Amino acid sequence: MRFLGHSTVRIEIGGRVVLTDPVLTPRVGPLIRVVPPLAPSTWAGVDLVLISHQHGDHLHLPSLRLVRHARIVVPRGAGAWLRRKGFPHVEELGIGESLKDGDLTVTAVPAHHSGHRWGPRLTHGPHAPAVGHVLEAEKRIYVAGDTDLYDGMADLGPVDVAFLPVWGWGMTLGPGHLDPLRAAKAVDLVKPRIAVPVHWGTLALPGLARTPRMRRLLAEPGHQFAAAVRNCRVVVTPPGTEVMHEPSA
Repeated sequence: MRFLGHSTVRIEIGGRVVLTDPVLTPRVGPLIRVVPPLAPSTWAGVDLVLISHQHGDHLHLPSLRLVRHARIVVPRGAGAWLRRKGFPHVEELGIGESLKDGDLTVTAVPAHHSGHRWGPRLTHGPHAPAVGHVLEAEKRIYVAGDTDLYDGMADLGPVDVAFLPVWGWGMTLGPGHLDPLRAAKAVDLVKPRIAVPVHWGTLALPGLARTPRMRRLLAEPGHQFAAAVRNCRVVVTPPGTEVMHEPSA
């Protein structure tokens, strides 16, 4: 497993290479990547791309074009819009639905987050409900995408590994997000053996990236999450690096 930054994780499981919410380029709209750029090898050989929702920092068209050969899975209702953008290998997965790819099973699970392309504050443009994903083969892995706490989250667990969002890219968080303390509550519900904070430390607006407050927000959320978690091992991984963990006893 490799945390590539923001919500992008490369997971090798069940004989497949999976990429979540790929953000692979130096810029995402007005945002810049504030950590080292990714080498093409980090997205080489991808079989399956999982998109949690349609916001531009999760469904990022320039990044998707780098992996357009792969099977791209989007929330149910988002497929037609993406196909019109020139992506031929698009499938939809609704909440509670599963797909098989070799020995890997992927199930879409709920997420409490705006599903509008231009959300959360705007409600026009393409819409499809936001989802998370549970990957099952030799392990059971929960990739939350973008979400706040919601009724029924405890039904997802237990899992071997949970990738949980702990911040975003701005000075504040809008609705439908987890901060470090709320993400720690998600750990209590989902009960992973290992928790990995994501959705932090990667993107910022150019004019704010060097301000003292933004530097703290880029550096601290993952560690604040780790300090708040009990009864679970947390692996705080800098964007762009391997997620290292020891096998459980």
